Parts: sequence; C-alpha cells; structure tokens
Amino acid sequence: MKLFKFRGGVHPEGRKQLSAERAIRSLPLPAKLHIPLQQHVGAPAKPVVLVGEYVRKGQLIATAQGNVSAPVHASTSGRVSAIGEHPAAHPSGLPAPAITLTPDGEDGWIEADCPEDPFSLSPEEISARVGAAGIVGLGGASFPSAVKLNLSRRNGVHTLIINGGECEPYLTCDDRIMRERAAGIVEGIRLIRQAVGCERALVGIEDNKPEALAAMSAAAAGTGVHVQAVPAMYPMGWDKQMIQVLIGREVPAEGRSAEIGVLVHNVATAWAVQQAIRFGRPLVSRVVTVSGGAVNQPCNVEAPIGATAHDLFEFCGGLKGKPARLVLGGPMMGHEIPNLHIPMIKGSSGVLALTQAEIGRTRPAPCIRCSTCVGACPVGLLPLEMAAHIRATDLNGAVDLGLKDCIACGSCSYVCPAHIPLVHYFNYAKGELAAQEKGKLKQESTKKLAELKAERLERIVREREAAARARAAKKAADLAAKEAAARAAALAVEKDEVAA
Repeated sequence: MKLFKFRGGVHPEGRKQLSAERAIRSLPLPAKLHIPLQQHVGAPAKPVVLVGEYVRKGQLIATAQGNVSAPVHASTSGRVSAIGEHPAAHPSGLPAPAITLTPDGEDGWIEADCPEDPFSLSPEEISARVGAAGIVGLGGASFPSAVKLNLSRRNGVHTLIINGGECEPYLTCDDRIMRERAAGIVEGIRLIRQAVGCERALVGIEDNKPEALAAMSAAAAGTGVHVQAVPAMYPMGWDKQMIQVLIGREVPAEGRSAEIGVLVHNVATAWAVQQAIRFGRPLVSRVVTVSGGAVNQPCNVEAPIGATAHDLFEFCGGLKGKPARLVLGGPMMGHEIPNLHIPMIKGSSGVLALTQAEIGRTRPAPCIRCSTCVGACPVGLLPLEMAAHIRATDLNGAVDLGLKDCIACGSCSYVCPAHIPLVHYFNYAKGELAAQEKGKLKQESTKKLAELKAERLERIVREREAAARARAAKKAADLAAKEAAARAAALAVEKDEVAA
C-alpha cells in the first residue's frame, strides 16, 4: 500500500523496552475504587445509586447527561461507600465528583445481554450498545464513541482508520493489546465498520512494533481489514497525521476527519467495542502502562477504572525512592499529577514515575531564531512567532497564526536548542482564550439578563399604567351612568308632578 508524505515530527527516545516485553497482568482489586463521574468529553455522568447500595460489576452507577456524554459503570462488585469528591485526574489535583466503591472480592458480573450473532445487529443497534457500555476514545481524546459512530454514519464516512501508532515514549499498552488480543480487536474493527457502513478499514501500526504487526496481520487475514506499517515518528499517533500518511488527505483547519469521509478509532477502543457487543461487558477497566526510571518493575496492567496511581505502582514493585515527576499519560502530551491518589480513568493510557535524569531540566535561553521548531511542527505552524505574540500578550495575533490548530504535541519544545517551553506558552494561551470566551459569554448572559429585567420592569409599568387607565375609565363610566340615572329620575319626578 502506498504511503504518503507528512510534515514535521520528531524522534524522541522511546524507552519502550522498559515494559514492552512483559505481558499484560491483572491488578488485584484495591481496598477502594474512586470512580470519577467526568471521564469523557462532554457533560459529566449523573449518579443513579445511593450510598450503601450493593452493585455488581458492570452495573450502571451513573447515567449520561446530554447529547455528548457517557455513562459510568461499576468496576467490580461491592458496596457504594461514598458519593462525593475525590482528587481528579488533572494537573491541579482538585477534587471532582466521584463514586467510591468498596469491592467485596467476588468480582461478580451483572447478567449480560449477548446477541447470538453480533453481526446480525443493525448499525443503529451496535451504536446504541456502544453508547450504553460507556465506551469513549481510549487513545486519550475520551470522546464518546457512540456519538462518533452516529455522526460518521450520517456524514457518509467511507474509510475507517484504526490507530495503532502509539508514538508516545514509554507507552506500550496498545502494543501489548495488539500482540495478545489481536483477534478481538479485528472483530471490534469489523463491528465498527458495520456500525458506520463504510467501504474499507485500515489499521496503521508503527514499524517499530513488528510483533504487533504480525499478530494483527494474521488476525485480519480474510476479513477485509488491511494492516499497514507506518513510519515510527512522533506524533504518528495523532489522528490527522495517520490520515495524511495512509490516504494522503488533509483534514481542514479546525475541522474534523468526518468532513473528508474518515473515521478514526484507537485499537483499544476497538477491543472495548468487541467486548461490549460480543459479551455485553461495559467499559470498566483498561490496560495501563506503568513505567519510568523510578518504577521497580515496569509493565502493562489491566486496571479497574477508579484504581489509584498508588495501587498500580505498588503492584509493580513500588518506587525507587521519591520520583522527580509523576505523569498521567505519556511524557509528551500527558500531564503532571500532584500525588499518588489520582484514580485511573477511561483515557488513562499510562502512569509514569520519572527520575531527575529522565526529566533533564535545563534553564531556557533566548530564542536564536533557528526555526527548528517550524520544521518539527506536524501542523505546519510557526511556533516561535506564536510564542513571541503570546509573550507580548497579543493572543489574537497568535490565533491569527494558527494557535487553535496546535495539538500541543510538544514537538517544538522537544527540538528547541534554547530549551524554550513553547508548548507551555500555547497551553497557557489556549486556557486564557477559553477563560476570556467564558467571561465574554458570562458578560453577554449578564447583559441579556439585565435587558430582560429592564423589559420586564417596563412591561410591569406599562401594565400598571394600563390598569390605572382602565380603572379611571371604568370609574368615569360608572359616574356618568349614575349622573344619567339621576337626571332620568329627576325628569320622571318632574313629569309626574306636571301630570298631577
């Protein structure tokens, strides 16, 4: 299959050998599971259980709210011990709504609704089951998968691309799941293809994963699913980069892949779809890479949603002293977490404990205008110019240069010889713009409320004036009627007197 050229990209040190050759292991049930209600793009889920209630594994414990949302299910059987707040999987570590579950150790599933033949289901039924299972994009975006399926079917998507790139350093969870569960992944791909009604299905896997390529190729033989090796370069795991390489099409700026007839899903998402449709199992666990120089035994762990970073590190032999940095996700696009109490969520592909040597802190120097960052940017932006505008507080100028198209991959920061944290500038600017937009919306909402109040007060004044006029008119009419009656009575008396 012909591959197409792509722009930018870097070759960071992979360090995947720390965990790549170790098979997936299941995490023993922790004493507590803290299951967040916000694990996806969109509105958070709403609890449908009460404290003290006993639940089975896979039971619905929080329902989706709104068009873009996803339900949450119990990661094991046990009792709901709390519904409140717990530190969130966020750099701030601030508390967020969560359901705390105390496992009973039985790990008993709910009774599953399994079709005899999954491929006999209609596209709408497959999408509905995917949505009910709470499946979201497991590559990191965490967008509700059923929403993508329905939108793709309506938009006439013709190509399904399954992303097996996994270009982030350290992370090997997708590599291991492709090696060990290839048949299930391929069946999930076929089910997604049926749900969308597309013509072809492609699987892109970086060429530095020969075992995964061999396993997936063998499983896909005779199914119409084509497995293709792609160059190992960061950020090949970015969906738009994978589209560019495999089919030579570019997604429009600020656009979606569906606009060019393409749907992209992660290999772990395809596995979750197969489990949901074939066995009726909601998304209650995921494979997480536990790695880093500070970890005694790096490996890939099948962890229940809600297990904490502490639970995973302890299962992997503990830590070699205090790590210099804890990262949720990969080192390039993941984010630092403040402590070990952060729970794993559906989008948690890895948790890393890095040493000072791995971080390699270097003080930034002034920009030397070498334009290395421009050549590395996979989107074709001008990072040095955008950063200059942001430093000058000219956020609109950075937007004009394409700030909103930045995917925060960190390639520019990685190659910068001056060690300028360019991606930090862009993340700051995006956050500031979002805050300004939120403030603007709040201001507009306040202005609208004030206008509505003024209109309401004016209407009340008009209604009162109209009522007063009506009362005055009625009073005048009553007085006129009384006067007319009095005159008529006087005339009648006078007439009677004259007659007498």
